[in-house]
Amino acid sequence: MEKVIGFLVLFPLFMMTVVIHEVSHGVVANWLGDPTARQAGRLTLNPLKHIDPFGTLLLPLMLKLLHSPVVFGWAKPVPVDYRNLRHPKTDMLWIGAAGPAANFAMAAAAAFLLRAGGVAFPSVVVSLLQALAWINLGLGTFNLLPVPPLDGSRVLAGLLPLRWAAAVLRLERWGVLILVGLLYFGVVDRVVWPAITWFAKGLGL
Repeated sequence: MEKVIGFLVLFPLFMMTVVIHEVSHGVVANWLGDPTARQAGRLTLNPLKHIDPFGTLLLPLMLKLLHSPVVFGWAKPVPVDYRNLRHPKTDMLWIGAAGPAANFAMAAAAAFLLRAGGVAFPSVVVSLLQALAWINLGLGTFNLLPVPPLDGSRVLAGLLPLRWAAAVLRLERWGVLILVGLLYFGVVDRVVWPAITWFAKGLGL
């Protein structure tokens, strides 16, 4: 029960993190010529517009209950029509990278506040800033895995030759199963968590 209560206390931070992550994708897509997310009303911080029942609610709670070192998830992806982009293949890379970049920026901001005023902050504020930094590092790092539909697959597809990029993106239909398999075989413990701790050390957390 304590795990559930702890998750519920931190859930607003998690929700804010995944919402800003998704809105960042839509904002960059809009800058690059695709207004689909804006026209769909998805460039909003209203969490109700972004909740994915599995990725936003069930998966994070399940990971918390299973004592995973990293709690992550995703919101409902913002729609992107690559036909509207001026340079679809290259722009896919920037749109994919926007979400993790926003997460790392929020983690860096939280770490800066902790260093700049941590002594003067009440302990509850320090705890929330630390949680915000770690949640963002977890989400940003996990999403860099090159597995569709995670953002790392978009970044990888933007870097690869067209034929190989298409092959990577075709894996999306199996994406959830691949992710479940990676979790089962310990990719979080062996790859994601060490990367998160490396980033955290760099931020002085």
